[in-house]
Order: sequence, then structure tokens, then C-alpha cells
Amino acid sequence: MIERTLYRDVWKQLSGFKSMLLLAGPRQAGKTTFAESLSAGRDAFYLNYDIPEHRTRLLQNPAFYHEVNRTRQEPPLVVMDEIHKLPKWKNYLKGVYDRDKEKFVFLVLGSGRLEVFRRGGDSLAGRYLMFHLWPLTVAELAGQRKDMEVFIKNPLTLDAPEQPAVDMWTNLSRYSGFPEPYVKQSDSFRSVWSMTYHRQIIQDDIREHYTVLKAGEMSLLLDLLPLKVGSPVAMDNLAGDLQVAPDTVKSWLLMFDAFYLTFMIRPWTRKVSRAITKMPKVYFFDYVRIADPGARFENMVALELYRAVHLWNDLGAGPFALHYLRDREKREVDFLVVRSGQPFLLIECKRGDTRVSPSLAKFQRELQVPAVQLVEKLAGFRRIETDNHPVLVAPAAQWLAQLP
Repeated sequence: MIERTLYRDVWKQLSGFKSMLLLAGPRQAGKTTFAESLSAGRDAFYLNYDIPEHRTRLLQNPAFYHEVNRTRQEPPLVVMDEIHKLPKWKNYLKGVYDRDKEKFVFLVLGSGRLEVFRRGGDSLAGRYLMFHLWPLTVAELAGQRKDMEVFIKNPLTLDAPEQPAVDMWTNLSRYSGFPEPYVKQSDSFRSVWSMTYHRQIIQDDIREHYTVLKAGEMSLLLDLLPLKVGSPVAMDNLAGDLQVAPDTVKSWLLMFDAFYLTFMIRPWTRKVSRAITKMPKVYFFDYVRIADPGARFENMVALELYRAVHLWNDLGAGPFALHYLRDREKREVDFLVVRSGQPFLLIECKRGDTRVSPSLAKFQRELQVPAVQLVEKLAGFRRIETDNHPVLVAPAAQWLAQLP
């Protein structure tokens, strides 16, 4: 089992603030295993609403966790998995927290975005903190992450390269960051796992919560999207391919986003002259389904940055956001990290080109922020001054491994 130290540290910090935490993230990213690791060595109770026996126990005794056998003075940990499927689940958790917040610690897990399941009932505002657990990234695996304040102060520093990070990056590219295929490292298993995974989410999870009449067309959309990775997605074009309305495509993409099949990055236009596009880019959590090596490389970088930005926000260091840049002349930079509404860091992906991208240099002059150009295979790194603004050209695995 891979120890998820990164998220254990998040848990330690946030559970010191609130006794109820909500943990969201993709299905099979490791949330239940992580919860089991937190339960080790302490009094704990686990309930999964998808298990009939557990569901019956909850319905018969809503305060089921009072039955836990206690051996320690510290409050027991109560893990509730998929509890958002309970009717009026927010009312239930509100009552649980208000009654027992001093006596127990609660961890609520959900494979879909917990915040999208709005089935009525009182708000949970002020009663919980939320954090996210993502598929494995090189920053999590390599153990070379920098202190957050140090990184934010100077994101262009780079420590000596370590080969394990490069090897991990190669394995991630081949098997994805989902723990089971990553650990097994079998091409055939990964292929079967991926087909089953995406079919299960569309056929079971999405159809369980929404009225979806065209699951076949939805699956076809999911099959078309790997060809669009790295480019702004035009809803009208996809709608024409599928022979459905553009609003239908938009709603399906939002469903994919809500159930962690994909994530969207939107353009940032403020302070960018001649910006025009409003189309999002779509990336996959299971990026190995992307055949094109350059698009897969960009998707992997996107996920590393997406994980970092969400973690920084979960820990209260934000608000951070992840965008891309594109103007009327189609000059583009792959990623822009925004902090408190202001540009913070530019990141460009060039799989094999070590020359500074003209678009990166152009937007850097315009926004006056540091810039990084990530290359998949590069011996060493280069630091270039462009109009008194530094550009770091660096191996992707080496720089990304440092992300807090």
C-alpha cells in the first residue's frame, strides 16, 4: 500500500480546526484506503451506505457510532462513505455534528463532488471543512515537495535532480496515477481497468443521480474528448459530431466534471490584450487513455497543477485558480496560476523544445510574472532572463516533484 502522507498532513491540520471533514475525489483514487489508514491505531467506526448491512444499521439507529468500543481517551473516528446517497443527508450530518462534535471526529467520503448533491435540507455551512484526494502525482510520490511558503515566494528554484522522480513520471505516464493500475504496472490490467472504470461511472453513478436518456451518446463524447486535449473545446463542433444540442454537450461535460472523469480549465482574460476565447480546455484524471504523447504530457502537467492549486486552497493558502491564456492571434500559454485574482505563475509545456516559447515570452512581458517551460526529457535546466523577467526551462518531473 502506498502511504498517502501528503493527505495525512492535510487531515492533521484541518481536523484540528473542525471535527467534521468532507473528503471528495475521483472514484478509486484511494479515499477508502486512506480512511482505513487514519483508523489504524485509534478507536474508529466505518460505515458505507452502499453496503446493505451498513445502510440498515444506519436507518435503524442514526447514532450507530455511539456503539463503538472505546479504548482511548481521544474522540473516536467515524468514517461515513457515500453518505450523500441518504435522503436528506445534509440534515442528518447537521444533527450529527451539532449533537456530537465534541465527542467524535467525523470523516465523510464521496466519489462524486459532494457539493453537487443538493437534495434539500438545511445547510451544513460552518459545520465542516472539505479537502480533496486526487490520483497519485509525482509531487506526492517523490517526496521532494517544498514548503508552501518557500515555493510561493520563489517558484523558479530547482534542487538537484533525483532519478526516482523521473522513473515515477515514466510509470505515471504509462499506468496513470490511480493506485491500483499504478501498483500492478500491467498494461493489460490497466486497459481493462480503464474501460470498466469509465463505463461504471456513466452507467451507475451518473445515471443514478440524473435522468440520462442517451448514455450511449454520452459514452461517445467521452471517447471523443481525448482527441481534444490541449485545445479549447467548441461545444457546437462536438454537438454536431454527436447530433445533439450544444447545451446537452455542455451539461454532459459538467457531469463529467462533477463525477471526476474530467476537469475543465477556463481561459483567463483580464489584463490580457485581445483575449477572445471563452472555451474551456478539458483534461482527464485517467490521462493514459490519451494516445498522443504531447497531449498526454500536457494533461499530466495539468493534473499536477490542478492537485497543487486545490490543495493550497484546501489549506487556506489561497485563493488560487488554474487557467490558460489565448489571444486573437491564437498565441497561447498552457497554464496560468492565479493568486487572489492576480497572475502568479506562467507554465508552458514543450515536450522536447528547450527554446523559450515566443508566446510564453509575450505573455510574460504583458503580465510581469515568473514563467516556467517544462520539457519532458532534459538533462539539467536553464534559467533565462527575458526583458528582466526570469524563465526557467526545466525537466517536468524535476520541477513538478517540488510542488507543495
